[in-house]
Amino acid sequence: MGPLGGSPDGRDEGRGIPVEHDPPREHCFRILHVSTGNVCRSPITERLTRHALAGRLGDLVSSGVIVESAGTWGHEGAPMEANAETVLADFGADATGFAGRELLDEHVIRADLVLTATRDHRAQVISMGHSAGLRTFTLKEFTRLVRAIDPATLPDPRDEGVVERARALVRAAAALRGWLLAPNAEADEVHDPYGAPITFFRSIGDEISQALEPVVTALTGVPADRGR
Repeated sequence: MGPLGGSPDGRDEGRGIPVEHDPPREHCFRILHVSTGNVCRSPITERLTRHALAGRLGDLVSSGVIVESAGTWGHEGAPMEANAETVLADFGADATGFAGRELLDEHVIRADLVLTATRDHRAQVISMGHSAGLRTFTLKEFTRLVRAIDPATLPDPRDEGVVERARALVRAAAALRGWLLAPNAEADEVHDPYGAPITFFRSIGDEISQALEPVVTALTGVPADRGR
């Protein structure tokens, strides 16, 4: 095994990411998206997040932001579903080079923010331990919390960098969680489109994109219209 559970050549299992080329942990912010099989929802969310962040920040590597995904029952090495690729193409996002991963302890340990498709996924991540509770949210839960945070209370990314701003955002969201509850259970869920027609995949893609927009704006401090 290589560093943090990678293979002996230092590559992250199932994705071929050279772990040794990552920036030092204190200089990066790692987002982990989690669903069940890591072939539909979490690949869509991962690649839409990368696409949106790149639109605001340009080069993600130099910004220190790393976006990954995994599945609680992940199909290790599997390609994403064809309909998921189509959804990403609709948004102009890149689906190339994707390979599914089973969620491992190492992924949770390394993540600064874990965003899950459902409350059940969130519970599964938190049950793994590693003090994950304060940095694990459903995607829609995190969106709701982020909307309630005054951007003026976060570090200015031009002065302190996106990484410090992102960390402060997670702390602020965690502090609000007990005070800003979902109106109902469904409000925090992104339903599984596996096996569904492309129309349902597209509705899930729209749902994910809308949930991500305020998150990416809060993380970067750059509104969507300025990122185009």
